[in-house]
Amino acid sequence: MLNIIKISLRNLMRYKRRTFLVTALIAFGVMAVQVFISASGSYKSLIVGQITDAMLGHIQIHKKGYMVSIENVPLNLNMKQHGADLISKALSTIPGVEAFSTRIRLGGMISNYTETTNLRLYGISPEQEYKTVPLLPKRILSGSADLKPGQILVPSLLAKGLGLKPGDPVVIIATNKDGSVNGKNFMVSGILDAAPGPGGRDGYISISDAVELLRMEEPEISEIAIRIKDFDKLNEVYGQINESLAKETTPQGKLKFEVHTWESLSPFANIVKMVNLMSLFIKIILIAIVLISVMDVMMMSVYERIREIGTLAAIGTPPAKLLWMFITEGVFLSLFGAAAGNILSYIVIYAIRFSKYTFAFGMREGFILDPHMTVANVMSVSLLVVAIAVIGSLQPAFKASRVEPIKALKSV
Repeated sequence: MLNIIKISLRNLMRYKRRTFLVTALIAFGVMAVQVFISASGSYKSLIVGQITDAMLGHIQIHKKGYMVSIENVPLNLNMKQHGADLISKALSTIPGVEAFSTRIRLGGMISNYTETTNLRLYGISPEQEYKTVPLLPKRILSGSADLKPGQILVPSLLAKGLGLKPGDPVVIIATNKDGSVNGKNFMVSGILDAAPGPGGRDGYISISDAVELLRMEEPEISEIAIRIKDFDKLNEVYGQINESLAKETTPQGKLKFEVHTWESLSPFANIVKMVNLMSLFIKIILIAIVLISVMDVMMMSVYERIREIGTLAAIGTPPAKLLWMFITEGVFLSLFGAAAGNILSYIVIYAIRFSKYTFAFGMREGFILDPHMTVANVMSVSLLVVAIAVIGSLQPAFKASRVEPIKALKSV
């Protein structure tokens, strides 16, 4: 095997220009893939982080049928306290769950005593909510995130339209599920920056104020938002939650609760799917580059060295050895290209990080792209390149191993 390696390296060095061009082409393909994967991964992480850590949470649980009418904020589909307690007990037994928060969602009117407009509100327990969506307090543009009973966090667009600032009094009017109307005075505690998505314009009050405003005898929970410890295990934890709640059924045998990941709750999940699809297409392009390049150079090598191959075969070199000689050349080409491509990728990615490239998402600006090369990506792309190089070398190598010595020695 050592002799095969020596012969393969020697043959590659005999055609330095060709070897350099093919290596450079493979390196460029590897660099393009690594930079795109790293940059798109950073972009995707920022998007998902803004959506899940500032509003939604990673997973949500509702009463069965709530999601169908969620835009209407149906109070008649809230969970009773007993149901919420069952869910809380189930979640406390799942190791992958880091935190969860109970919420009451409601629609209403807000007035500064001069103008009135509609808004949607979350009734929350601040301590639980800030553990579940840790970026929510960072959305405070002015004022305090220390939400106390009698206070309200108002979204910035609404505050701008009504001319509100922290400390201003407002009145909230809401209709409970029985149709009666109730109002309550609040003080603006803080102004919230608008977050991407339809939920980015919602306000927040304490859950006790929501209970009072809706005249509930006891809290009736609209949803339970969940944060998991390892986002990469989202589907695993989602399955565990579903399994744990599957035993909670109605007398008719139907499920009482429905569980949704953030992907089914936010339209921005389609952006993530598109980024993943583009990553797949980029990898396919890399496969094509490596396959065509290696196959072309190996075919040329076979035709140019036909007499040399015939001589090796005539002196008794086994066909398997000839086969492995050409495959090894393809492997070395891919290894050189992958190594050079990874080095170039690191340089380009470092340059992107150093430039602090910023972009806007939704209504927010100033997100900094922070791509990183991971060991997993380096290994997967490099192994992909080597595997495709081996496949590209097989046909020329097989052709070389089947050369008849007499015909090969007669060729010019």
